Amino acid sequence: QLQVVESGGGLVQPGGSLRLSCTASGVSLDQYALAWFRQAPGKGREGVSSISSRGGSTHYANFVKGRFTISKDNAENTVYLQMNSLKPEDTAVYSCAAASGSRWYYAPPSVTDASLYDSWGQGTPVTVSS
Repeated sequence: QLQVVESGGGLVQPGGSLRLSCTASGVSLDQYALAWFRQAPGKGREGVSSISSRGGSTHYANFVKGRFTISKDNAENTVYLQMNSLKPEDTAVYSCAAASGSRWYYAPPSVTDASLYDSWGQGTPVTVSS
């Protein structure tokens, strides 16, 4: 059973950067596509970004395009989310989720359909404030 654990969240000033990590245990991550979701206080969960199992294809929500970068290191069994130019509205708990299946080897899964994902982490909080 795949388990994922997020880390790297914290407090950062507007315009600053953070790098989140999602590390998997139990199975090799090269068989899974990964995605980042977030949930701000009092709001619903929204998809941020996803990456294919092989790591060659990515997808971003419009509100993070050009600011966030997702990457996958299958050797380290870890997915990263590099977040630059952070805004107060990026404040949220960020969670990673894994999707299994060969259809995601070369294409990233949608981040608008949470049912595609089999395993979820507990999340890491990110606060953007001066």
